[in-house]
Amino acid sequence: MLYFEDFVPGSVNEYGSLPVSQDDILAFAERFDAQDFHIDPEKAKASFVGSLIGSGWHSCALLMRLVAEAFLLDATSMGSPGIEEVKWLRPVKPGDALRLRWTVAETKESRSRPEMGLVKFRFELLNQRGEPVVEQTNWVMFGRRGSGFEAARGDWLAHPASYQAPELTTAVAPPAQPTAPPRYFDELVIGDSYELGSLVFTPQEIVAFARSFDPQPFHMDEEAAKKSSFGSLCASGWHTAAGWMAAMVSHRRRQEAMLAPAAAPRLGPSPGFKNLRWLKPVYAGDRITYHSAVADKRPSVSRPDWGLFFHHNTGVNQKGETVLSFDGCVFIERKPA
Repeated sequence: MLYFEDFVPGSVNEYGSLPVSQDDILAFAERFDAQDFHIDPEKAKASFVGSLIGSGWHSCALLMRLVAEAFLLDATSMGSPGIEEVKWLRPVKPGDALRLRWTVAETKESRSRPEMGLVKFRFELLNQRGEPVVEQTNWVMFGRRGSGFEAARGDWLAHPASYQAPELTTAVAPPAQPTAPPRYFDELVIGDSYELGSLVFTPQEIVAFARSFDPQPFHMDEEAAKKSSFGSLCASGWHTAAGWMAAMVSHRRRQEAMLAPAAAPRLGPSPGFKNLRWLKPVYAGDRITYHSAVADKRPSVSRPDWGLFFHHNTGVNQKGETVLSFDGCVFIERKPA
């Protein structure tokens, strides 16, 4: 069992070789990120990237799975408050095999909770050629020696790292307000905000996501969750974030339906995000409503027909409490002359 004191700043480790099939990419994307370049090999050829690629959120989920296998399930993990930054450096394609490299960047004792400490990691997801495809920086909370931490017992890695949606899957519910038409980069107005839709986190889907990507006991077993600091079964933070992406795609589909075929501006991939905060747990039965606001924009130097659109995003539960926030960025098509 690894405690806070066992993580030494400067140490570097590697683990695993996780194959990613086309079926894996399609299964995740169909539920959470159903953009053409993630779900349709033929349409992907005409997209910004030119071929079928995995969702960036899928890459983060696979990184989480490797972290769990490598050391997290054998440690006194107490969860993470969020992610400082994720960079999607290269696409993950069918047939890739991914491995994890992690560096302990920094450690610090908790002032408010002496039973725990925080460890800052730099995680890298590498493909079979040793090329980094994802780079992630974040803190994780761990129990200290003598804190009385007891690991929940269970075969938490009994399921493969591929998403299989449960039969009782809930769809994204649209917002009550009408959806505005889609806008090209040049038409975006800084400060405009949109409600994307809402999603109910059922126990079945919380467990299904966790089995595949974040097999920590408090995401998979109600009894284990009761004994944890969360007190009840709660969703993986990556599940909450992927729910935002599902709501965004649903919102986009409603926008595209307002125009003639092929008249909507195209979206490209995202280079990453910053300042992701998991502010409150998402428990079984919670309905999360997602929002996005235009924070900034700038033309792309390398792609003159495209621009970069920066957005601030939130998820709010049925009590009006913000459970998720992050700052994202995505390529969007400029208006033709």
